[in-house]
Amino acid sequence: MEATGAAAIVSGGASGLGEATARRLHAAGAQVTIVDFNMEKGEALARELGLKFVKCDVTDAEQVAEAVAAAAEDAPLRIAVNCAGTGTAVRTIAKDGTPHIRSEWDRVVDINLLGTMLCMTHEASVISRSEPLADGSRGVIVNTASVAAFDGQIGQLAYSASKGAVVAMTLPAARDLAVVGVRVCTIAPGLMDTPLLGMLPAEAKKALGESVVFPKRLGDPDEFARMAMAVIDNDYLNGEVIRLDGAIRMQPK
Repeated sequence: MEATGAAAIVSGGASGLGEATARRLHAAGAQVTIVDFNMEKGEALARELGLKFVKCDVTDAEQVAEAVAAAAEDAPLRIAVNCAGTGTAVRTIAKDGTPHIRSEWDRVVDINLLGTMLCMTHEASVISRSEPLADGSRGVIVNTASVAAFDGQIGQLAYSASKGAVVAMTLPAARDLAVVGVRVCTIAPGLMDTPLLGMLPAEAKKALGESVVFPKRLGDPDEFARMAMAVIDNDYLNGEVIRLDGAIRMQPK
């Protein structure tokens, strides 16, 4: 899938993994639309790179549909990378036996799972109406899970469930969309140096990095972006979940 001249959409594109991916796609010649809930960061990045920005709550189907339509206004939509996500730390029961906080479960699952599904289905719908390339391909969708889908830690019940479901959607989505020539893959990153981890003290970040098998450091968001670009470029990658984690296997805590 050639990025040059194609329209691309990156949800959660204003910071972290999404920002790095938007930068890579822009450098490759794609017409990138950044989609994010954070208007300040999204508009700043769009101004810097000369891109389109659409403010969007990914849990709102109408807003997602409008954002995807905007991304396809100037060129055929071929590429979608979905990075919008959030986290929480709530145990199945608290130390005093209190049940899980339902509102936190709903918030995390809505953004990470429902948001990914809504973005994917609306993106696929628009991509499916584009003219196919010579080999029948129309586009590619890359979703974002996490190693927590496989190695969920204490307090990650909702997060692991949401990311595990993104992993589980990968193959059926690829099978569903094969008929219209759209590939679907998922990247499951490990410990990445994103704004969320950026709030930690330097010593805490160093300790996290040293827990990685090799290389002993946090992943760089650009390494995620490069993996996304590799998936986009390689037409035989489909229905696959790729761990990008320095061989880490997360401990209970």
